[in-house]
Amino acid sequence: MQDRITLSHGGGGSMTRELVESVFLPAFGSETLALLEDSAVLRLPPGRVAFTTDAFVVRPLFFRGGDIGRLAVCGTVNDLAVSGAEPRFLSVAFVIEEGLETEILRRVARSIAQAAREAGVQVATGDTKVVEKGAADQLFVTSSGIGEVPEGRRLGAAEIRPGDRVIVSGTLGDHGIAVLSEREGLRFSTPVSSDVAPLNGLAAAALAAGGVHAMRDPTRGGFAAAVNELAAQAGVGAELREEDLPVRPEVQAACDMLGLDPLTVANEGKLVLFAAPDTADRVLAALRAHPLGGHARIAGEATAAHPGIVVVGTRIGGRKILEMPFGEGLPRIC
Repeated sequence: MQDRITLSHGGGGSMTRELVESVFLPAFGSETLALLEDSAVLRLPPGRVAFTTDAFVVRPLFFRGGDIGRLAVCGTVNDLAVSGAEPRFLSVAFVIEEGLETEILRRVARSIAQAAREAGVQVATGDTKVVEKGAADQLFVTSSGIGEVPEGRRLGAAEIRPGDRVIVSGTLGDHGIAVLSEREGLRFSTPVSSDVAPLNGLAAAALAAGGVHAMRDPTRGGFAAAVNELAAQAGVGAELREEDLPVRPEVQAACDMLGLDPLTVANEGKLVLFAAPDTADRVLAALRAHPLGGHARIAGEATAAHPGIVVVGTRIGGRKILEMPFGEGLPRIC
């Protein structure tokens, strides 16, 4: 295998086969993928199936706590998990810029394989394309996922009711600040790592506690976008407490320096949940018992007042509206 990717690796001939067999098959180790058919033939249980897709264009490709490969797996797994699905299969497609070092591609493939093992999913199919130098930024990855939705499970904004507790599973803004600091060469006294992780286990723990009506993973637009979307779709308002929206001191300091609100900064390993008031404490305990939910908090509640508007009570006794973010505050972070 050559040290760098060439246009010939995307030509569909022997060099494409060499790329697949020397980079992807050893990393993913999937029996379904190893057949190298034009589509994967999967055995699914009867019932409802969840299906999602996402594209990842993060810059830089590698950052403290993760990389584009781990991001591609976790982003897709988490979209399935917050829909109430149990993730089963992934497809992964690569758009590779001519000249990319083959070892970089191997590192990304190994990271995808590791994240898939953590999530308990199989990479069942994929694709590669090579574009001319300058036509992409090293590497873009698109992943799609299929999951099984257990019978009787209903999650979504339509299930939210006034009085539901708003729960956040951990500290906010870690991923966006980690990527930004890596990209811009910013140095903080306490380095910030991305929180990128597969959340299907954490989501399952919350669901097992009962009474969860809706979940979101607050990626682009952060917590502010997720809670505003759910409130607007459900036709409820939300009353939150600033002191119960956890933010690491180093993330808050970085946001203060950069003029950012950590509640609008992307996360890749957190959940926002709406849960019934009589089960919220059980859900919180289940989250905190999981390795990824130790900093979970009940941050407020849904209300019939001011539908579609999210209000935050500040630490000094004031009140402010938490608006839906406008524009792209931190580009190329996922």
